[in-house]
Amino acid sequence: MAFEDRLAELGHELPAAPKPVASYVPAVRTGNLLFVSGQVPFKDGELIATGAVPDACDPERAKDAARQCVLNGLAVVRESIGGSLDGVRRIVRLGVFVNSSPSFTGQPAVANGASDLLVEVFGEAGRHARAAVGSVSLPLGASVEVEMVVEVA
Repeated sequence: MAFEDRLAELGHELPAAPKPVASYVPAVRTGNLLFVSGQVPFKDGELIATGAVPDACDPERAKDAARQCVLNGLAVVRESIGGSLDGVRRIVRLGVFVNSSPSFTGQPAVANGASDLLVEVFGEAGRHARAAVGSVSLPLGASVEVEMVVEVA
């Protein structure tokens, strides 16, 4: 099954690849590795989760936001490798940054929103190394940001 078909089966649709909001490029390829810049949870042009978790953003909403970050990242991957996710060989690594209240320690659970989706879509090739990091703030006030390293054909 094609990866985009699997996404649709799971009830997800890839958006258009988000455009950078500052001085960087969406992705850089070196050899067979694609480094995808950090993605915040934009959906239909709006951030779907803002503020610190859990004070301003419920952890479940932040987990959904991490999932949206991955969808945005996969849209960048698709655009970067010629219009299809079929060139994805493996998800290598995720960096998940969670805008966290000082006492919040649930970053791994929030990051699971991103990780679980990748395994659902890519199977064993979706299993990856990961960092889940608390942050005092993120760009544009986002609750979550996700960066990716992807092996491509």
